[in-house]
Amino acid sequence: MDQAQEPIQIPLIAGYNDNNEPVVEQVSVVPVADAGRKQVTDPAALLSKAGLEQPVEFRLTKSPAFIRGLAADDRIRYPVDNPTTYELLEHSGNLSVRVFSKLNTEELDQALTPEIELIDGRIDISSPGLLVYTIHVSIGFQQIEAVLNKVLAGFPDTIWFYGNVYDPEDGVTPLNWWQDIAQSV
Repeated sequence: MDQAQEPIQIPLIAGYNDNNEPVVEQVSVVPVADAGRKQVTDPAALLSKAGLEQPVEFRLTKSPAFIRGLAADDRIRYPVDNPTTYELLEHSGNLSVRVFSKLNTEELDQALTPEIELIDGRIDISSPGLLVYTIHVSIGFQQIEAVLNKVLAGFPDTIWFYGNVYDPEDGVTPLNWWQDIAQSV
């Protein structure tokens, strides 16, 4: 992997608001070494106009909060000329789980995070109203959902969603990217 690389932030489009203006999320990534290209280690140089004349391959270090279809360790190419500004190259096998609450999530974090860690998951984002977890798909949807539903039963006004399981366009069609991974485990 990219041990010595310090994460940098790149802007990806999470969607569009009611005025059709892009909603941007800063996503934590590390550049992936490319055999045909000199490795750039200076984030300012990498994200400069000259540094991004050719798309660069990155690995996400954390699951994003609002960008659907991505999770930690996925590989993307950025920038590209499409509405999202990135191209997904490879799913890592990680699931992104987003937990939203109308209340401050501090108590929820204290109850849920240890349970997620028991199934080899980790917390990537903790902020008032939002928690984002990364859990490998090999744990199984049934076990992940049982943990989430058990803990969240004690927290009204809280809901959770997978961030990278359903088609970003309709929100209901399974992407099924995990089928090949599940067969190899």
